Amino acid sequence: MRIAFVKKRFSLHGGAERYLETLIDAFKKNGHEIHIFANKWTEAQDVIFHKIPAISFNSYLSITSFNKNVCRLIEGGWKDDCVISLERTVCQDIYRAGEGCHAEWLEIRSRFEPAFKRASFNLNPLHRTLLNIEKKLFQNTPLIVANSKMVKDQIIKHYGVEEDRITVIYNGVDLERFSLQNRDSMRNELRQSLAISENAKVVLFVGTGFERKGLKTLINAAALLREKNVRLIVIGKGNTQKYAKQAADAVIGERFVFLDTQKNIEKIYAAADLFVLPTLYDPFSNATIEAMASGVAVITTRNNGASELVVNGQNGFVTESISDAAELAEKMDAAFKNSSEMGKNARATAELYPVENAVKGFCGLINKVKENKNRS
Repeated sequence: MRIAFVKKRFSLHGGAERYLETLIDAFKKNGHEIHIFANKWTEAQDVIFHKIPAISFNSYLSITSFNKNVCRLIEGGWKDDCVISLERTVCQDIYRAGEGCHAEWLEIRSRFEPAFKRASFNLNPLHRTLLNIEKKLFQNTPLIVANSKMVKDQIIKHYGVEEDRITVIYNGVDLERFSLQNRDSMRNELRQSLAISENAKVVLFVGTGFERKGLKTLINAAALLREKNVRLIVIGKGNTQKYAKQAADAVIGERFVFLDTQKNIEKIYAAADLFVLPTLYDPFSNATIEAMASGVAVITTRNNGASELVVNGQNGFVTESISDAAELAEKMDAAFKNSSEMGKNARATAELYPVENAVKGFCGLINKVKENKNRS
């Protein structure tokens, strides 16, 4: 089959990019011809790239122009078996809602932002553009993939999409790259490189966009922990100085290590005892399931689609509030008492969601698209 993927920026870093790369590799092994519609990309073997123009100096114009130019190519006579978009575009056969539902994100933000900020949501051209495109794509796209039941419910809630048009396919995980064996081979070396003692409890936070990912809540919770021999590793892009100052003001600055994004993130998981992501909104955090596959207990919020894999007290905890530092600290202390056993259970859970399952799910939808096109 000839399969085209839409990804505005295709690189080898980032959760969505890793996910797409895995899908592409699987389809290539099965002999499919792979095309990618992108504005910028990193070359990949046996993949045909197509340059899609996009205005670069303005965010909402960039989104609008990319969508327009993708549709111009597809509607101008592009011949394929299936077009799968990982971007907010309106002319694909399958849309993967990996970024969730923007209308839901604005609703969540409105609970925390001041009145003037909430008012700006209706005026900001970026939000208006995203909402307009989102409405059209959910109306027009024949098949939609949600990466969690949470996202499926939100799409139905905001846009009234028929339930049978939405398929939930959880983000799979590479069970070989992220494994329990890494703890034996990588744990001590990584801790030594960061001057972290063997008996310290290591908490890991992974996520770019520190505000949305809830780093402020984690720092506040760290100041309330009963367990004092704790080191916290923060990985991601963001205003590290702001959050380092928050930790210093709470007199726990010496507990934190801030690192940029890591190419070999599996080494960091191997050094951790607990993964914590008190996110305000995450359709399905890849980092959460990667931590679980690495044998690390996880704590996250209900607003993370990956929380659907977490059973309280068995492989981690899910907080009821998305910003309650006291509740988070309580659950972190509880996890420290049994982190080893919970980590093993987390691994067992992750083994139920290998990336191959996601590939099979997409293959089923692609075959459905092809059958519908043949009938028409």
